[in-house]
Amino acid sequence: MNILSLDMATKTGWASNIHDRRSGVIEFALKRGESVGMRFLRCRAWLNEMWKLLEGHIEVIAFEQAHHRGGAATACCVGLVTEVLAFAAAHSIETMPIHTATLKKFATGNGRASKDEMVQAAIQRGWNPVDDNEADAILLLEYALKELSN
Repeated sequence: MNILSLDMATKTGWASNIHDRRSGVIEFALKRGESVGMRFLRCRAWLNEMWKLLEGHIEVIAFEQAHHRGGAATACCVGLVTEVLAFAAAHSIETMPIHTATLKKFATGNGRASKDEMVQAAIQRGWNPVDDNEADAILLLEYALKELSN
């Protein structure tokens, strides 16, 4: 199963098992004076770049469900997830939303694990994440692979 996993936020972690194990972080920060919508246009453009990089072999996009954190953070995450859902629909890609507590329990055995514990869980699985965003994306990929192989 070819999976792209995403930990969506202004600083988005991603991981994939397509063609090789790879992961990283992309930032959708706004520049001074930019419209809030620019974040979503950047996300859309980046998803199209990933489609080309992965040669259109994405079968599933796994992502952490957006939380209602309040204010701008909620608007950001919900908007980014909306871009992912629209992209997936346009390319006939299945989506797999994963609740944060489910991911943390899978990764560490504790549904309330800290960011540091999640980074350590990714390292223990043989990855080298630069931060908790990339670690979460890696663990989303590992979770999706496990669930979809059953």
